[in-house]
Amino acid sequence: MAANKPSIIEKKWQRIWEKTKLYQAKDFSKKPKYYILDMFPYPSGEGLHVGHPKGYIATDVICRYLKMKGYNVLHPMGWDAFGLPAENYAIKTKTPPSLVVEKNIKKFKGQLGMLGLDYDWAREINTTDPEYYKWTQWIFSKMFEHGLAYSADAPINWCPSCKTGLANEEVEGGKCFRCETQVVRKKIKQWVLKITAYAERLLEDLEGLDWPEPIKLMQRNWIGRSEGTVVEFPISNFESPISVFTTRIDTIFGVVALVVAPEHKIVRELKSKILNWPEIEKYLTEAEKKSELERTELQKEKTGVELKGIKAVNTINGEEIPIWIGDYVIGSYGGGAVMVVPAHDQRDYDFAIKYNLPIKEVIKSLNQGPERDEKGKILEAYEGEGVLINSGNFSDLTSGKGREELTKWLNSKGLGGKKVNYKFRDWIFSRQRYWGEPIPLVFCEKCKEKIEKKDYKKGEFNQGEMLNPGWIALRERDLPLVLPRVKAYQPTGTGESPLANIKNWVETKCPKCGARSRRETNTMPQWAGSCWYYLRYVDSKNKKELINSKKERYWLPVDCYVGGAEHAVLHLLYARFWHKFLYDIDVVTSKEPFMKLKNQGMILGENGEKMSKSRGNVVSPDDIVKKYGADVLRVYEMFMGPFEGAIPWSTQSIEGVNRFLNRVKKIITEGRKKIDPKNNNPEITRHQTIKKVTQDILNFKFNTAISCLMEYLNKLEEEKSFNLKDLEVLILLLCPFAPHLTEELWHNLHPRLSKNKSIFGEIWPEYQEELTISGEIEIIIQISGKLRDKISVFRGASKEEVEERAFKSQKVQKHLENKQVKKTIFVQDRLINFVI
Repeated sequence: MAANKPSIIEKKWQRIWEKTKLYQAKDFSKKPKYYILDMFPYPSGEGLHVGHPKGYIATDVICRYLKMKGYNVLHPMGWDAFGLPAENYAIKTKTPPSLVVEKNIKKFKGQLGMLGLDYDWAREINTTDPEYYKWTQWIFSKMFEHGLAYSADAPINWCPSCKTGLANEEVEGGKCFRCETQVVRKKIKQWVLKITAYAERLLEDLEGLDWPEPIKLMQRNWIGRSEGTVVEFPISNFESPISVFTTRIDTIFGVVALVVAPEHKIVRELKSKILNWPEIEKYLTEAEKKSELERTELQKEKTGVELKGIKAVNTINGEEIPIWIGDYVIGSYGGGAVMVVPAHDQRDYDFAIKYNLPIKEVIKSLNQGPERDEKGKILEAYEGEGVLINSGNFSDLTSGKGREELTKWLNSKGLGGKKVNYKFRDWIFSRQRYWGEPIPLVFCEKCKEKIEKKDYKKGEFNQGEMLNPGWIALRERDLPLVLPRVKAYQPTGTGESPLANIKNWVETKCPKCGARSRRETNTMPQWAGSCWYYLRYVDSKNKKELINSKKERYWLPVDCYVGGAEHAVLHLLYARFWHKFLYDIDVVTSKEPFMKLKNQGMILGENGEKMSKSRGNVVSPDDIVKKYGADVLRVYEMFMGPFEGAIPWSTQSIEGVNRFLNRVKKIITEGRKKIDPKNNNPEITRHQTIKKVTQDILNFKFNTAISCLMEYLNKLEEEKSFNLKDLEVLILLLCPFAPHLTEELWHNLHPRLSKNKSIFGEIWPEYQEELTISGEIEIIIQISGKLRDKISVFRGASKEEVEERAFKSQKVQKHLENKQVKKTIFVQDRLINFVI
């Protein structure tokens, strides 16, 4: 070989591939298109460990295979570079986040290039580039314009010591990750996106996606659609009732109490009437320290305090019932109140036992009911369906019929009715941080007054401006609103973004009326840039529009999206929401962004634990490439186990892969001198291998594809000579996994081939189905074209082998007696004809 060291070979071919622009996709082609996408990384300062490239190598394998199958493949890469890690590092080191990100991207890009990944770098994007986030701001402005962005009081995690808002990932065990002070919940004005307006479409369109079923289920559960009934419970001596959403209105006669969320407005409104207010206030303070996750954990014991001095009235029978406050109830779901039915909800049963509340059975099981003690008292809740009992005029109805009739009755009395409810909530879109996209809004008092006084012309203000009086979106020509450079990124202490301290940036003119106004100082969350980045790859240099319509129609939707299952809900849900909005305003023509989804499993440390610096089990790809070369790392990561599985790293196993590739190198190098066109011995194995590897690549079964190649190599090593096809097939099937080595071997096998003619311009091997079936087959024996016998031989048997078997047939011997064979016609695996 021209060069033996992997590092020399790999760098040589990487330079040639870059020079010949091997990876650049054509925007329009007669070839079928395929858009394969990786979830783009956040470029941290630590760089990649060997667990990160697993998905990148997989998409690279698919991409190379598809190019050889004649596809025009788009395989881009970019950087999700806004967000907390860079800002926190900037605060710590007093380094501008932009410089931190620039340095980290350089490191990441070098590592990805080292692995020979076939990205179209001409389309590279960076979410922190103003030319990119101009269009992130544009999408937000359009959402605002259409009434999907609104300002609301929303809770944030607040650290009293640091005097700043914290993202959820900065809260560890209910405490600030910096100073370990107990975090509290604090309400401030924030921007919210109305994702719930798309709830039904987000659910319905999941059905047509080729996604793992567990991921679909997670999204369904996150959205949490439920059909039920809203019922109002009046409060004695108070005008406003408490509204409750329930899916089990058939149990309403069993209600013994209501529990409201700590943030329910009724608590503050009735403060003067609550006799135990100091106790309630103490409970509210404790509740503020807990995150929503802590409050809603199913296994957690439910707590509460009765609001003494006030009662609710059960609408259905006029009974007075106590009102409690409980932190396991969340204010933003189902009206922020639940009805307590201990006999038919286990959580309520435990709550009733703890606080000595009565238990009323109103559903009788048609089969075996709940367990009881010797006095007939139930020992657990019965949560199933049955027949209504102790339910007045509705007794003896089935649960289903009871829900129907009770809902009708409530509706006729104006006390409730049918409702579809969703567990997920609108998306809080503000971050009180510096390192993020500025929100392109200004607040204008003059415009606010015009709206409040209705002193405006028809069409002067859009829907968003009417819903949020005073807030005005920047015009497209004013974008991007560039993030200003500042000397300090420290939190302000007021809960506002550090941008609030930049007076000459905050103070501006209203784009609508020209009056003095002030900018919004919150920034967008890190999710914003990743909601639509797959679109920008298609048209990354376009300065006039987000995406060219012809390019969008050609490339979209993404055919296959590969990334970690940890993004199953938020990122994928947010991206689907933005895509559907862009579909509604005619920017995209597909209803969904990602047609197929694949999740890779983690690569764990050799000790079976997640790789991390603190555990001391991180393996650097730089070290592996330096020792073995990139191809060994690539093949090993695809060979470790099922793609979706979590597999521990193994130093011993990577040595085995290294030996395998060295054996491939040896057989090709030595096999060039032993070419025999007549040798068809491994033909069946060759066709079986082509079929298996092809199908396994398409199904992301890379480990079994490589295993099959190893078996094929074993078969070849048994041969004393080789058909050129056998050696070519070995190289061609291996090349998506080990591109550098196979490119070198291919050019050594074909020394006259120009180095600018890549193996990836070759056609992927085809198999013949009939030659993939091993074992015995039936051969027809003819004499001068007439059928005389049939014999069984092994598939692939040679002419000589079939002749020898045929001459032993008594029927053939009888017809050839005293005859001379002038010519023999042989069709392999079908017939032999002796012409006499």
